[in-house]
Amino acid sequence: MSVHKRAGHPPADQVRAGSRPQVLVLRALGLGDLLTVVPCLRALRRSMPDRDIVLAAPGRLAAVAVATGLVDRVLPTTAPGREVPAALDWHGPPPELAVDLHGNGPPSHLLLQRLRPRRLLAYRHVQTPHIPGPEWRDDEHERERWCRLLRWYGIEADPADLSIAAPACASPAPGAVVVHPGADAGSRRWPPERFAAVARALRRAGERVVVTAGAGEGALARRVAEDAGLPPEAVNGGCGDVPFPELCALVAGARCVLVGDTGLAHLATALGTPSVVLFGPVAPALWGPPPHAKHRVLWCPRAGEDPLRPGDAHASLPDARLLRITVGQVVEAVLSHCT
Repeated sequence: MSVHKRAGHPPADQVRAGSRPQVLVLRALGLGDLLTVVPCLRALRRSMPDRDIVLAAPGRLAAVAVATGLVDRVLPTTAPGREVPAALDWHGPPPELAVDLHGNGPPSHLLLQRLRPRRLLAYRHVQTPHIPGPEWRDDEHERERWCRLLRWYGIEADPADLSIAAPACASPAPGAVVVHPGADAGSRRWPPERFAAVARALRRAGERVVVTAGAGEGALARRVAEDAGLPPEAVNGGCGDVPFPELCALVAGARCVLVGDTGLAHLATALGTPSVVLFGPVAPALWGPPPHAKHRVLWCPRAGEDPLRPGDAHASLPDARLLRITVGQVVEAVLSHCT
């Protein structure tokens, strides 16, 4: 089993009787999903300082988890999309505590129960009536949802306690405006020609602009950079994810981050970097940054639309609300953050 760990701790497949008790947290999702539960990880660490916290998450997020300073080891998971993993490669004694921060239904509940933890914290569900958790709410912000779960079980968790430390390494583009045109779903991608138009306007205003790309987003980032008149070296990533320490340093040292509703928006929030976040199919009331002057949300619903989920978050085409956001609105929002 491939396991990423903090220094000084044995990998999970070497756990033996007499080792520190284990707390297993399931959050097998993406970058933004992990960063939204930093308050929960911090609450667990604070309330159980003598336990090892093991995070079940995709292996590519190991560096992110370790950077929070709140996770002792990462148990790598594999699953298509946002599905619950079919199994967890857990070895050694059962966890003392398992915490389901992944979902609200039987797949994630039963996945953890198969490991026979002494205690399981999860939301109540009619198909797993033996779990006495709180009721799930569809209208709740993601940060508050998981903190409320812990509070129900007597663990104090503050949804505003979401910051992570900036890395010690220097930014590759200090003071730049970071433009991130990618997103996991087409419905959350503002058109690339509009990102390019914003980048051109920012350059004319004297701003240094760089473009970031996750794995598989290289062509999109290069198109935005080329159309904006940026040199090829302005693109960071694309063939693979930008190494997290470098990405973290870039965002921490940025004047502003322009991004859709995706993981980089949550990273800017965690690092306290000014951001302009473009929302489409899902309302910022569910996934947006906390209310703060550093973070500007652009969101264009219309009367009569569902106020929280008016569009399909997993559709292939840009959402109608996202398309209502104009280039001029975005340029004004970014430049106001750069003054």
